[in-house]
Amino acid sequence: MTLAADTRPDTLPGLFTDLLRLVRSRLPHAAPQAVSTGDALVRAMCHDMRSPLAALESVLDRLDPDDPRGPELLELARAQAHHLASMLRTADATGGAAERRGVRTLADVVRASVAASGLPPHQLDLRLDDAAADVTVGDARVQRILTNLLENAHRHGRGRQVRLRADCRGDWVDLSLTQPGVPADRVLGHLSRTTPPVDLTGLGLWSVQRQTRELGGRLAWSQGEDGDFTLVVRLPDR
Repeated sequence: MTLAADTRPDTLPGLFTDLLRLVRSRLPHAAPQAVSTGDALVRAMCHDMRSPLAALESVLDRLDPDDPRGPELLELARAQAHHLASMLRTADATGGAAERRGVRTLADVVRASVAASGLPPHQLDLRLDDAAADVTVGDARVQRILTNLLENAHRHGRGRQVRLRADCRGDWVDLSLTQPGVPADRVLGHLSRTTPPVDLTGLGLWSVQRQTRELGGRLAWSQGEDGDFTLVVRLPDR
């Protein structure tokens, strides 16, 4: 089968061929286009949803009222469904929901972020000082940042307690999220990426650092003597 006709001459002088190859090698090559957030999300969803969807299909095909493994299969299906829901929450927070008109208090934004993250209320220790709670928020990216951080803690935290603090420090608002058992090197690696990952691995954290930077903020981190990892998002209170 011929996919493309070969239009080269049958013979070319060897010297001319070598010269042409040399010239081509010196020509500037177009730089590969950066992967946009939208492209990254599409690739991520296509890549990471294959396994849980395949598992769900397999479980549903095997379900039989008389099968003694019924409860086990249902639990597997439930786990895969939760995993899919978690990925969709990450994609939604990363891509950004529709902008909301007007301003909200930070307390309202935090409550909405907790609800969107899927983190169970009993797993969250939340404290907002009075000044921070009343700070007005006029940019939807603040909620996306919080949702991504809380969703990430929910997905990878294995049920460990999460502490979220919001404090006013001069002209800045610090949003601090602490959790034990966090692999600091891996988290910092995701936060230092300059381009979105090709799958969902670290996509939420990449989005956090990008949106924090867009808001004129900065990131800091620390690890306590007890090993608990704390990530701080500092946003300017303009």
